[in-house]
Amino acid sequence: MAKYLFVSYEGLIADIAWQVVKEGHEARLWIENPEEQGIGDGFVPKVSEWKKEVDWAEVVVFDDVLGMGKMAEELRGRGKPVVGGSPYTDRLEDDRAFGQAELKSVGVSIIPQENFTSFDDAVTYVQENPNRYVIKPSGEAQNIKRLLFVGEEDDGRDVLQVLNDYKRFWADKVKEFQLQRRIQGVEVAVGAFFNGKEFVTPICVNFEHKKLFPGDIGPATGEMGTSMFWSDPNRLFNATLKKMEAKLAEARYTGYIDINCIVNNNGIYPLEFTSRFGYPCVSIQQEGLLTPMGDVLRGLADGSATQLRARSGFQIGVRIVVPPFPYNDPETLESTSKDSVILFKTPSREGIHIEDVRSAGGEWLVTGTSGVVLIVCGTGPTMKQAQRQAYNRVRNVMIPHMYYRDDIGERWTEDSDRLHAWGYLREA
Repeated sequence: MAKYLFVSYEGLIADIAWQVVKEGHEARLWIENPEEQGIGDGFVPKVSEWKKEVDWAEVVVFDDVLGMGKMAEELRGRGKPVVGGSPYTDRLEDDRAFGQAELKSVGVSIIPQENFTSFDDAVTYVQENPNRYVIKPSGEAQNIKRLLFVGEEDDGRDVLQVLNDYKRFWADKVKEFQLQRRIQGVEVAVGAFFNGKEFVTPICVNFEHKKLFPGDIGPATGEMGTSMFWSDPNRLFNATLKKMEAKLAEARYTGYIDINCIVNNNGIYPLEFTSRFGYPCVSIQQEGLLTPMGDVLRGLADGSATQLRARSGFQIGVRIVVPPFPYNDPETLESTSKDSVILFKTPSREGIHIEDVRSAGGEWLVTGTSGVVLIVCGTGPTMKQAQRQAYNRVRNVMIPHMYYRDDIGERWTEDSDRLHAWGYLREA
């Protein structure tokens, strides 16, 4: 049994902290944001000041970027076993332009792009270089997922309209942003755990479903669900993340790192880093790992993990949300969703992972501010079987006003054909 301290801005890591508790370890969770501090109540013991708990902890886990890399680096420098980033790896995610430049420096091809601090300059650029573009805010604004805009028009006129709208309504929030040439192909992410010196195998190939409605329709969200599988290193990994290994070792990074890409017959085009655990990705990954999560975290923190045990086959996670998700609307949250009871038709909690949930008097209740409630997972030897199990479990859940996508994993049939045809999933 070990002692784990989880340090979080928004309570993102609550589900993994709960898993560590279920495995028989001691855990304590600190959440900075006062509006999110109910998350995990009744599941994980909470603390009010994390720094006072460092001496108690045998492993300290940081769950985000945006300055947490500096905290992790300081503790690591004092000899504390830490799962977390560094100022360098935080910047890979927080500063899109820097992340792309680092990929280019290790020989990875990147998508043509321009970085801006002025909407007027961006408008002029598109007028002079008409094409399809993706608008991607940088820094803290990239957490407002609905601001990501994918252009459809060859002459860029839809992008021009959105840039002008953002100038009027979002200029105070979006200080930096990127225009990235839109590439057509399969969107796929590849990630792996890193133990401070090298990548830990197997790697994870995953497919995010970001739009709110089935069929990839509606506003962009953080994520509505993910399908994935564990694999030995393949061409996709070796052409992207593997090339960053020396830089990550220099930063003494410990944790999970992921790179989202568009791939087609012409090549692999990396979009962005996630240099931390992904949410809900890490909860779904746990369904596919046979190595207990406490052992994973400890092995990453002390550098002893080199290989994890994972299931063959596929995992799927479906996010169940309530109003006002994906928008920030405290009034709707308060009147519609806050403290709603989460009911289950049968006693089973298999494959159920918590997000903005607390427990009181034996009942699970919706808490927090975002409206993300549960991740419901399924596993199976085929994607179809994993999907069937996940949605059977979804039907066991009852929350007033809940909604979810009913098509997570359905892209796999077509995507797998193309990825195999192009050779990206071939093991190296």
